[in-house]
Amino acid sequence: MVLKEIVSRRSIRAFDARPVPIDLLISLFEAARWAPSSLNEQPWRFIIARRENSAQFEKMLSCTNERNKIWAATASVLIICIARLHVTDRNIPNKYAYYDLGLAVGNLSVQATSVDLHMRQMGGFHPEIAVKQYGIPEGFEPVCMIALGFRGDAENLPESLREKEQSPRIRKPLHDLVFEDSFGHASALVNQIKKG
Repeated sequence: MVLKEIVSRRSIRAFDARPVPIDLLISLFEAARWAPSSLNEQPWRFIIARRENSAQFEKMLSCTNERNKIWAATASVLIICIARLHVTDRNIPNKYAYYDLGLAVGNLSVQATSVDLHMRQMGGFHPEIAVKQYGIPEGFEPVCMIALGFRGDAENLPESLREKEQSPRIRKPLHDLVFEDSFGHASALVNQIKKG
């Protein structure tokens, strides 16, 4: 049985303006902190901006692209997710940094869903602006942004986004994702599930 927090998670664009309580926000980053990582490097870093501080919020909002700004402006919290690209105290690349950051954000996402918060991850932002705005040092890379908050009313979105917001979540079937023997050959495990 899959955890309800995983099944009910949804990337939303319609946010309520309510502030996220500090204890809930801390719980998300605590969940991220406990993610596994190669060599225990924990290469994830997060910069946050809360709506309550309008100057900080506008500064971070300026890092999003114009299309995402339309709905990201309604979130309660914006987050820049950053990966440290080299292994600590060694001048070698950490080829798992992005993977590890993804695991941390995955933990954050499940924790958010468990406390009735929603988020949408964005690739549509300007990393070069983030680097400049926040003084992100060399060796660290802004990978994505997150808009976070409580679910709002989809009717407040522009019509083009409203339809996307209300459409059902679609996932590929397991036989397209889980292989055995060779790439593209559906696992016998998945075939057993289909029969049962």
